[in-house]
Amino acid sequence: MALDRRRFVLTGASGLVGASLGLGRPYLSRAADRPALSHGLQSGDVGSDTAMVWARADRPCRAMIEWSTTESFAQVRGGVFADALPETDGTVKVALEGLPAGQDIFYRVSLQDLAAPTIRSPGQVGRFRTAPADRRSVSFCWSGDTAGQGWGIDESRGGMTIYSAIARNRPDFFLHSGDTIYADGPIQAEVKLPDGTLWRNRVTEEVSKPAESLAEFRGRYKYNLLDRNLLALNAQVPMLAQWDDHEVTNNWWPGEPTTRAEHLRKKYADPNVLALQVRAARAFHEYMPMRFDPAEPGRVYRKISYGPLVDVFMLDMRSYRGANGENRQTEYGPDSYFLGPQQLAWLKRELVSSRATWKVIAADMPLGLVVVYDTDRNFGSEAVAQGDGPALGRELEVADLLRFIKAAGVRNTVWLTADVHYTAAHYYDPNKAQFQDFEPFWEFVSGPLHAGTFGPNALDNTFGPQLRYVKAPPAGQVNVSPAAGLQFFGHVAVDGRTEQMTVTLKDAADTDLWHVTLDPARG
Repeated sequence: MALDRRRFVLTGASGLVGASLGLGRPYLSRAADRPALSHGLQSGDVGSDTAMVWARADRPCRAMIEWSTTESFAQVRGGVFADALPETDGTVKVALEGLPAGQDIFYRVSLQDLAAPTIRSPGQVGRFRTAPADRRSVSFCWSGDTAGQGWGIDESRGGMTIYSAIARNRPDFFLHSGDTIYADGPIQAEVKLPDGTLWRNRVTEEVSKPAESLAEFRGRYKYNLLDRNLLALNAQVPMLAQWDDHEVTNNWWPGEPTTRAEHLRKKYADPNVLALQVRAARAFHEYMPMRFDPAEPGRVYRKISYGPLVDVFMLDMRSYRGANGENRQTEYGPDSYFLGPQQLAWLKRELVSSRATWKVIAADMPLGLVVVYDTDRNFGSEAVAQGDGPALGRELEVADLLRFIKAAGVRNTVWLTADVHYTAAHYYDPNKAQFQDFEPFWEFVSGPLHAGTFGPNALDNTFGPQLRYVKAPPAGQVNVSPAAGLQFFGHVAVDGRTEQMTVTLKDAADTDLWHVTLDPARG
């Protein structure tokens, strides 16, 4: 492999490239002089032969990334380099390519000083498992909502311990279903709990107010990466990330004026959300280990194929929607967009072309739960559902999609979501629905990861959701702290022999709350 500006030749077990670069002096390792990795490592969007790798440096430098199939790095199989510069807040994100399928991959990141190339940091090692080429068993976890409602990192309580619970399941990947940060929620040093004890947050300057500047949005991601549980998970398990509203501000829609009472309380200087969205999207893409699409640089929706058994369809229910309002249009048009025509057409094409046994639709918002847009006025619809009755507004788009899935013979779709801050299992039954032209399917809800717990929300009968399980706070309790243990994630296991999918809803203590095993439809 020839050395150019993107790739470098790796020589020897140490992975140092001095020989190939013609450098005669040994690399120096003075701790005070060398650059350092500031927020751990991440991997993501892993396939059978490729994966994204992420790191952040504490100063401008060159990041050298090498990979091997053994933890000892006895044989380095390949590598790339990328420059960590102020323009991206010191973050680097590269694609490792040509990886073997179904294999544990170890990657090592070290940093080279730009002014003194002989000064180099020691390597830090992460790992992930590539998607299999054969029908071996696959498992993964999902949830959403991190550091919301003012509940940050209380190190005296172990920090964001649910991430350690997820890691104990040794999933092939973790699906973060949105609200990866809470850019709009200040985190205070102390919060008094109902039992009189104090929740003591670790705080930084960037989390002291709602994020508006690019630095403040970036600071929210850096804050979460101070948590040792999340750092440990990131180093061992690849993440598939999507976004929802709190990466920008609560319940936003594109072009929304910042005139709601909630916006006024947050004292936003910008007259509309678009300016916030531009900065927020840049920070999101800088800090999430996801693919970059040069044809549409801000794109979040994408398909991740994880072997013959599972395709994951990552949706973006935020960027293309119409205005949040009463959501009762009788004809489909810009005001009732939710996914939007382009994303909807993409999803239909990809579902039809998928040959995976299970088509997992990763939605950042649930289909059949009523979510209010403006809680100060109790006005408007934030999600799809707008109340019982025939399909109206955004439900027209979902009805079209469900009708298409049935007509095209797409089998074994399962919807995974978060957003509502409790956990539940919904079975959508056309025999009990107002709109009936679809095949039955399941939707599983899980969250929050580390935020206030709420719920449950009202079910909308348009698509006939039947509640099979729910766990939420007792009636009348809202914004329940993580100290109460009502933090949730889901675990999905697909058996390589039977191809059955078992979905288990879990809490922060890794307790199995409820599960169901689904048989794949044939034909």
